[in-house]
Amino acid sequence: MDKDRIAGSAKDFAGKAEGALGEATGDAQTQASGRAREAAGTVQNLYGQAKDAARSVSDAASGYAKDAYENSGDTLRDGSQAVARKVQDNPLGALLIAGGIGFALALLMTRPPRRPPPRWRYYG
Repeated sequence: MDKDRIAGSAKDFAGKAEGALGEATGDAQTQASGRAREAAGTVQNLYGQAKDAARSVSDAASGYAKDAYENSGDTLRDGSQAVARKVQDNPLGALLIAGGIGFALALLMTRPPRRPPPRWRYYG
């Protein structure tokens, strides 16, 4: 639990008590001050809740990243073994796929030569 949540709850409670006291005595200034303190406490409590949520999300994300890093070797090994099995089962298909990928990359990496713009001259 965040200290902002604790302080916000305390301000909220104090503001409610002050507002009730102002309402009981008929003092509008005390009642308004209590409502303002209550609102400030609510905002501070919500801020603390947001900080707690962000902290829990970042902890979960770092946990997922840590697990992915620790298991990345296994995943890579499993994937390369699966590809090796597919190539051994169907070598002609693997060769055609590799050739197609190479051809596509060659088309993407080459471009037509730049031609200078035509020069229009008017002799008149």
